[in-house]
Amino acid sequence: MKGIRGFTQLSTRLYAAQAARKVETTRAAEHVKFQPQDVQLTRLPSGLVIASLENYSPVSKIGVFVKAGCRYETPDNQGVTHVLRLAANLTTKGASAFRLCRGIEAVGGKLSASLSRENMMYTVDCLRDDIDTVMEYLINVTTAPEFRPWEVSDLTPLVKIDKAQAGQSAQIAVVESLHEAAYKNALCNSLYCPDYMVGNVLSEHLHQFVQNNFTSARMALVGLGVDHNVLKQVGEQFLNIRSGAGTSGAQARYRGGELRLPSTSSLVHSAVVSEAAASGTGEAVAFSVLQHLLGAGPRIKRGSNATSKLVQGVAKATADPFDVSAFNVSYSDSGLFGIYTISQAGSTGTAIKAAVAEVNAISDGGVTAADLTCAKASLKSHLLMSLETSDGLLEAMGTQALASGSYHSPEEFAKNIDNVSLTDVANAAKKFVSGKKTMASSGNLIKTPFIDEI
Repeated sequence: MKGIRGFTQLSTRLYAAQAARKVETTRAAEHVKFQPQDVQLTRLPSGLVIASLENYSPVSKIGVFVKAGCRYETPDNQGVTHVLRLAANLTTKGASAFRLCRGIEAVGGKLSASLSRENMMYTVDCLRDDIDTVMEYLINVTTAPEFRPWEVSDLTPLVKIDKAQAGQSAQIAVVESLHEAAYKNALCNSLYCPDYMVGNVLSEHLHQFVQNNFTSARMALVGLGVDHNVLKQVGEQFLNIRSGAGTSGAQARYRGGELRLPSTSSLVHSAVVSEAAASGTGEAVAFSVLQHLLGAGPRIKRGSNATSKLVQGVAKATADPFDVSAFNVSYSDSGLFGIYTISQAGSTGTAIKAAVAEVNAISDGGVTAADLTCAKASLKSHLLMSLETSDGLLEAMGTQALASGSYHSPEEFAKNIDNVSLTDVANAAKKFVSGKKTMASSGNLIKTPFIDEI
């Protein structure tokens, strides 16, 4: 595959705002008003999804989303997505690593790569006038990587540093262990390269993974502050790479279990969950409402969550300092819901059991209409605030475009939230109570109960 170099041949400048402008003249001054735009979405014959929102921002943000998260790793290439994320700035067939770095920095832009269990995301930020420049680099990184063996080898120290930094966070360790214990395959894969593969993920592994997963039908090109027609033109000319759906991922299989990570830390992080609902379903909305009903954590830095049911329930059981919130994640074919506690080693068992008792109370109908209304309002505000930033909005557009080929507005989500009833919330709580449990804990675990003791 040849490198991408022909961006100057595009018939329309990428930074041009094509939306109609309405000009109103008053006696005082002339005002220019831009017509508000909705998210536009197009699926090309190749399967590539194009999504854009013209928000007239002077700074544009464009991303390529790929169904290539760590769940698509196999036993032979564990950790390949971690290395792939760090390899985003390596030499491509159209630009050297130096040219990528120097070219993007010269226009004040930024190229970044991030990873989830389901998707790989490459994004660029820049001024409108420089979109054509940074877009060239973005397309090179996603469609024409070279993965030179000596450059891939040089990434090994970065992999070790990345793992070490993640290992210093008890919360990351617990969440990773939780997925490892909960699933037999797919979603059990870690976001980080396992120790035995550090230095053993080779150029061949990266090439094969990209060949199998980076196909047009598994991609979405998403933009903020860019004209949809021009973004569509870019997709048609430069992202029509490999046809087909690529390697299909295995269906996640939930099993339940327990992992304990002993350490000398006086604080114990512990999570207890059951299998929940897949994203995009009505049941998933009910679990989200239940999460905010129990307490989804403080909304301000170093704030308290004293009004949540979980905090109030645990406070009655122990006087030791603690933190507790509901845990909820959804994937395309499964999900996890439960409680997450941070407590002193001596009171961990008391805190966990008190938190689980609060979920049991809701499953027995111990929730009022006023509680439900407050939880719905909290969930709506959380949703709307997550879309206030360009990062949050771009991610929402990209993940929805990849998952369903569509985009649902906040108003639609708000209607779905309003449709959740007390019965739906109680049923969600019952699913946690009756489901097979998974538990992960980190810290001084001498007083931490085992999963069969909860």
